Amino acid sequence: MKITVVLSRAACILALISAVIAILAGFGSRAGWWHFRTGFQLLTWAAYGGLSSAIIGLIGCLAALLRAQWRGAVPALIGLVIGVLVFGIPWQMKQIAQQVPPIHDISTDTEDPPRFAAVLPLRKDATNPTDYGGPEVAAQQHAAYPDIQPLTLPISGEPAFTRALQAAEAMGWVIVGTNPAEGQIEATDTTFWFGFKDDIVIRIQARGDGSRVDVRSVSRVGKSDVGTNAQRIRAYSLRLSRAG
Repeated sequence: MKITVVLSRAACILALISAVIAILAGFGSRAGWWHFRTGFQLLTWAAYGGLSSAIIGLIGCLAALLRAQWRGAVPALIGLVIGVLVFGIPWQMKQIAQQVPPIHDISTDTEDPPRFAAVLPLRKDATNPTDYGGPEVAAQQHAAYPDIQPLTLPISGEPAFTRALQAAEAMGWVIVGTNPAEGQIEATDTTFWFGFKDDIVIRIQARGDGSRVDVRSVSRVGKSDVGTNAQRIRAYSLRLSRAG
């Protein structure tokens, strides 16, 4: 009986500690308390703690149920559920990272990617350049994200630019600069957990009676974006296509 209680409480306490570490790993990096790589290390430790709490919780649950100690199973069950969540999220992130190419610059036009201008001063400390990586990066993008393509709008000129700008604002991005004469919009998006800043440039060009919209999203740090930039472009293109 005593062993069951110890296992259940240990699972619950370890799971809660791991959850707190996992949360702080990201938000601490976002707040500038430590480097994001330190945050990743903390997240790794939290994941191991979550896995351990899940295993201990499972053993505690089985032991409590076999002894018909229903109350004793509650903390073990809490430890099991929280542990699975704490371990599962980093594990899923790792699986995604292994399935996508190690690139961080995604563009709907890989032959003539939109160029940054207004955002450049904000990237002075960025480890990733804004110069496009060329055919090698383009080939990896086309293989992994064949759906990332330019968007065509049935309108041109100022209405097209206004719609593109409104869609960017609706995404929650911080608009850094706009140039209606050149049909260019630049913005920055900050990820929720770790606070990574990625920069976006949107280019609107007249095509007959309509407009072609190209979008490029580039991470400031990190070799791989774990698919974030491609997902951002998909979300923006979908919002823009439904606007109007």
